[in-house]
Amino acid sequence: MSAQQEGKPIPKDSVRVLVRGCTRGYVFTAAPRQAEEPTTLDIREGMHLRMNAPKKVMSEIKAHEGSMVEITGLMKKGQYIEGVNVGHGVRISPGGQGGLSNPSASQPQIDIESWRPVDGGCRTK
Repeated sequence: MSAQQEGKPIPKDSVRVLVRGCTRGYVFTAAPRQAEEPTTLDIREGMHLRMNAPKKVMSEIKAHEGSMVEITGLMKKGQYIEGVNVGHGVRISPGGQGGLSNPSASQPQIDIESWRPVDGGCRTK
């Protein structure tokens, strides 16, 4: 497991988040938030995040697929996407921007600083 890096400064364009959920490959799916969990972003249940981490850390996390984990990491402030994910890559969001969105921009990314296993299981398809 990675050591906590709470002392590491946060870039001005980023925010540190702590979220519980399940992993599959490089994709993290957020679990329902516990009332006592502190967070600076509203990471909704079912939201998918693309995890970025060194290979060693990713292999440690992948070894816990099917079990609940808690990750701490940095996310860029501007990448959080408004709207509701209705499944199969379809998102309903407020209008006003026009045109088509960039599909790679549809999945926010998190740079993993630390992780740990927590109680709970994950649904499997």
